[in-house]
Amino acid sequence: MAVAFVFPGQGSQAVGMGKALAEAFAPARRVFEEVDAALGEGLSRIIFGGPAETLTLTENAQPALMAVSLAALRVLEAEAGLDLKRDAAFVAGHSLGEYSALAAAQALTVADAARLLRIRGRAMQTAVPVGLGAMAALIGVEIDAARAIAQEAAGGGGVCTAANDNGGGQVVLSGDKAAVERAVEIAKARGVKRAMMLPVSAPFHCALLQPAAQAMAEALSRVVVKPPCVPLVANVLARPINDPDTIVRCLVEQVTATVRWRESVLFMAQAGVTTFYEVGAGKVLTGLIKRIVETADASSIGTPEDITRFKTAKG
Repeated sequence: MAVAFVFPGQGSQAVGMGKALAEAFAPARRVFEEVDAALGEGLSRIIFGGPAETLTLTENAQPALMAVSLAALRVLEAEAGLDLKRDAAFVAGHSLGEYSALAAAQALTVADAARLLRIRGRAMQTAVPVGLGAMAALIGVEIDAARAIAQEAAGGGGVCTAANDNGGGQVVLSGDKAAVERAVEIAKARGVKRAMMLPVSAPFHCALLQPAAQAMAEALSRVVVKPPCVPLVANVLARPINDPDTIVRCLVEQVTATVRWRESVLFMAQAGVTTFYEVGAGKVLTGLIKRIVETADASSIGTPEDITRFKTAKG
């Protein structure tokens, strides 16, 4: 029975996330203090107390979600004796969660991950003027059909591409607003179960974000990336990597490339993983994993109660 630890992406944030962990456990408090120090500001105050619109800003949500994931992981290590190198076959993360996974596997320091995600959030936000890009979710469609819809929409002008292959019949498209709106209409005409525009501030994971990819290439060139203690199943490859140069290349590519989450989960399952733990805020990945691999045992760890459950099960 192999185990994988996975880390959530943007959209899982909520005001108050991680607060109970910080109140109950010193290792969690130290992570939030480390992130605040790395950014030179009190991000933890926004995480714990809001306002929601400030936390939701991409430049805040990305380092905030990483902070909560690492706080939960440090508590698992201190309270439940978790040793990723010994206990995990793989780590993986959804989009920004890949940075959390790398910090968890000691390839990045928490401070470097926080600073990189602040840069990534700002660069993604400013790559496309507000209102020009968009994203849409297609529900009840597989990746090949979604790509065909995106291609047809792009034929009318502009960028439209598959941004997230989330699994369970959920694919997110991204690109120029007019092209994505066309894709929604095409999807409805083709009988896709649901097709809806998403309330996002930028068109993530498409070619329009090339300026952000360049910003990340520069930022990552100034950071030490070590081989992770557990192989990372990379978003852009849907297979495990260990080499620091490959990790950096994949993190840069990831900004404009499809997040291959469905394939990543299938790879881990086919490699023998039967148990998945989502570490951090929310339960988005837990739900997706259960839809991708119906036999998988998937659960989330983000509260003191979750820590207790994990300890009892591991016991």
